[in-house]
Amino acid sequence: MPQRTSLADADCAIAQALDVVGDWWTLLIVRDTARGVHRFDALQHELGVSRKVLTERLRLLTDAGVLARHPYQDRPVRHEYRLTPRGRALLPVLVALQDWGDAWVLGEGETMATAAEDSREAARVQALVGTRLPELELLGHDGGSHDPVAATPYTVLYCFPGAYARGDSYPPGWSSIPGARGCTLESCTYRDRLAEFTEAGATVHGVSTQRPDEQQAFAEAEGLRFVLLSDAGLALTAALRLPTFRAAGVSRMKRLTLVVDRDRTVVEALYPITDIEASVRAALAAVRRGSA
Repeated sequence: MPQRTSLADADCAIAQALDVVGDWWTLLIVRDTARGVHRFDALQHELGVSRKVLTERLRLLTDAGVLARHPYQDRPVRHEYRLTPRGRALLPVLVALQDWGDAWVLGEGETMATAAEDSREAARVQALVGTRLPELELLGHDGGSHDPVAATPYTVLYCFPGAYARGDSYPPGWSSIPGARGCTLESCTYRDRLAEFTEAGATVHGVSTQRPDEQQAFAEAEGLRFVLLSDAGLALTAALRLPTFRAAGVSRMKRLTLVVDRDRTVVEALYPITDIEASVRAALAAVRRGSA
């Protein structure tokens, strides 16, 4: 595919980047490979694109180092397409586009850490029920690398905007953002009811886009007995197209809860969450139903 930038754009990083990903199909391919769709036929099925166009775009992204081919079959030789470190560095771009679309195309341009129950954003999250989480690892506040899905029958992933050990660490205007307040209450409620989740066969993980050191300070201050996971690289957010908002220049997860079984399938998606304590009860009820 020929380059579209002019000589005057040779030093413009925006123009040069658009030569690689400034096409409808290329960004959607990056989106779907981040979701765990790696094989040609599966990508074609998801995208509804012609084989010729898909072949051209996959070649472009491979030549640009965004995707790498990995053989999964010998006779005949077939390859999967997986994001490289260069490709994973595009995930914040995808999340920013989604955030902009949720706020300004599907919404009213408001900065919110939640959504209306009848919004298309809420429908997107609720439609995650029945889908599988791709394999990935996130850093925990304990310094370890963790699969978000535990080996227990169920995992509860409660995603929250941000929680800090000190009240003055919150971004300016935090309390005025609808849905942002309540992260400490949520974590402490899961802490206080952790034995019930454990008895029902569930592991609890809190997930935010904060740095692990920020999460560690908060976990120690509140005496949490489960691991907080950092999605600062937005791998989980992009994989599931989870809704975000921006505060203090950082993409933050909107408050939602997923219950996932051992086979990595989402069995419950709670969003929007308007009553934190009720959402914890609902997550526990979902685990108990599955274990009954």
